[in-house]
Amino acid sequence: MHNQNVVKQSVKNVQQSKVKKGKSHKLAWWQLSLIGIGSVIGAGFFLGSGLSIHSAGPSVLIGYLLAGLTAYYVFSALAEMTVQDPQPGSFRTYAGQAFGHPVGFMSGWIYWTAGVLIMSSEVTALAIFTQLWLPHVPLWLLSVVYSILALGINLLGVKNFGSIESFFAVIKISTLVAFIGFGILAVTGVISPDSAKAGLSSASFAHGWFPNGFSGFWSAMIFILFSYGGIEVLGVLSTELRNKKDVPKAGTFLVIALTVLYAVSILFILMMVSFHIINEDKSPFVKALASFPIPYLDTIFNVILISAAFSTMVGALFSITSIMVSLAKDGDAPGRLQKKNSRGVAAGALGLSGIGLAISVLFSFLLPDTVYEYMTTSAGIMLILNWVIILSSHIKKRKQIGSSEEHYRSASYPLTSYLGIALIAFTIAGSLLHTNQRVGFFISLGFVAIILGAYYLGSRFGKFKKVHKSEEEY
Repeated sequence: MHNQNVVKQSVKNVQQSKVKKGKSHKLAWWQLSLIGIGSVIGAGFFLGSGLSIHSAGPSVLIGYLLAGLTAYYVFSALAEMTVQDPQPGSFRTYAGQAFGHPVGFMSGWIYWTAGVLIMSSEVTALAIFTQLWLPHVPLWLLSVVYSILALGINLLGVKNFGSIESFFAVIKISTLVAFIGFGILAVTGVISPDSAKAGLSSASFAHGWFPNGFSGFWSAMIFILFSYGGIEVLGVLSTELRNKKDVPKAGTFLVIALTVLYAVSILFILMMVSFHIINEDKSPFVKALASFPIPYLDTIFNVILISAAFSTMVGALFSITSIMVSLAKDGDAPGRLQKKNSRGVAAGALGLSGIGLAISVLFSFLLPDTVYEYMTTSAGIMLILNWVIILSSHIKKRKQIGSSEEHYRSASYPLTSYLGIALIAFTIAGSLLHTNQRVGFFISLGFVAIILGAYYLGSRFGKFKKVHKSEEEY
């Protein structure tokens, strides 16, 4: 989701490598798709899917199809705006062009806040994964350890950050592919589960597709959509393609690949273990593998999950720090936050991001049993609120500037953008059905209120007048 700036560095590294070989510095559509897949997959799926499976049962598979459709609509809208009018501020700039500076300001800060919450959910997931081996160590203590490690790596000012993240992206994709391969072997009887446990069975499907009713499916949608967080990265980087006409091909492949990887791997989880015993206490992948008598299989997979989640957390911290620098340069945050030290690290911006991380660790100490669900719900709502802004900006900008046959146009405009907004509204409404998710919903509303309040206070005291262009100048 979340690693827009990390992905940009990854693209830059790929380009530099191609230049050295005398090839085009632009990317093929499939390369950009793979970079996007790696940036999207994180603990939001590896652990968060446990919440959606437990709540929705088999209907979680339907949810991933709907979420994939919604994600494609968002990508398509952002891609059209990016190809027609490339802007370094991307969706923040488009929101400002469409609705004025207040919405552009809000979009940028919502994205940063969502990044903090995503980072918080990642560090909580890391602690939960580690409790497989250290069950008696408090969640908050493990979160502190991983937080210190992530801050330390970012303070080093790693030069080849994109290369490191690309390496871990391959691990994430390979992990899901390997799990699917294992699932095929299990379903075909090549590998059998422990006879003392419920192995491959129809237990998950015994009570139909909606065992917890439609409300169970509805409340799970926020976690399902959260798994697609970061899809906007492909729209931001669509101008890096060799041929702009390949934008829809790259986006379609990305969404289909994610949806297939997600849906098929969860299908095998449902076939390996009953959805009733799956929750956020442990990765559903580890629980599924634990039913097979292969020594250390679940442990090995847990190590892979930790490496994948940690890379996402480090990348998220790097990304939101860079976003804060961008906000500071645009005058939407204190100017001193953009200053960098001799290592090229914006210590002030990193420190502010670190404070957000520290607050999440504090809450993991105060609310150890519910913090992950709170953080995930809040992050999901903040993330898809920005998707609403992207889709709304698309509708408004198309009316303002029209469309051109020379550029990529999203299909079935404006139906797809309105439908995307409707699906997102449906998802957010579903978060009100569950007590813990309802808390996350109000937390996200609180953040939005704080962001709006900060803007209007800043405007009242003239903080933005000299820095930003007027709405007409965009």
